[in-house]
Amino acid sequence: MTAMIMKSTKPMALLLSAALITIVVAWTSVAFAEMKYAPGTYEIDTVHTRVSFIVPHFVITHVEGRFNDVKGDFTLGDPFSASKANVTIQIESIDTGVKQRDDDLRSKNFFEVSKYPIMTFVAKSFRGTPDSCKVVGDLTIKDVTKEVTLDGKYTGVVTDPWGNQRAAIQLTGVINRRDFHINYNKLMDIGPEIGDEVTIRIFADGILQKKGK
Repeated sequence: MTAMIMKSTKPMALLLSAALITIVVAWTSVAFAEMKYAPGTYEIDTVHTRVSFIVPHFVITHVEGRFNDVKGDFTLGDPFSASKANVTIQIESIDTGVKQRDDDLRSKNFFEVSKYPIMTFVAKSFRGTPDSCKVVGDLTIKDVTKEVTLDGKYTGVVTDPWGNQRAAIQLTGVINRRDFHINYNKLMDIGPEIGDEVTIRIFADGILQKKGK
């Protein structure tokens, strides 16, 4: 009897194994399809885009923040080296989670928002491959425009629930705030209250713009 049961369950086990393999292959195919390169111009979706920064604070720790109002677009070129990006950030939208600190960052001590309300980044070249590239562009903060290089990565394309084609890119890099006339320099007994090097992280989600729009 035991032998008969074992014999009868073998085909079922093989069938289940085959079904599982089929599911895995299908899922892998979908995942690969979503990573395909999709040239076109994508308008940045502010709701799903994050521009954040990390700056040393009190020497031994860091403060993180973000900008909530980000607009612009990026073009995935064909070839990739023809890609472009143009981003505008409203500095008033700075958000570190502490109102008093945010107000100070908007003041003359730092960004001087009343005089310089926006910062911009205009990419001039994309070098490398979609999976790993260097993005060179002009960053403008306050009254200074300086060329910076960011590490870039294209993370894929997908169709959202509303039928929009979306693509996403990530950019990271480090700048020196003093290069942009943000010169706050209060000292503590062990060093500067705020460090000079600022790490930038951009996670941009864009919606494909149809021709003629």
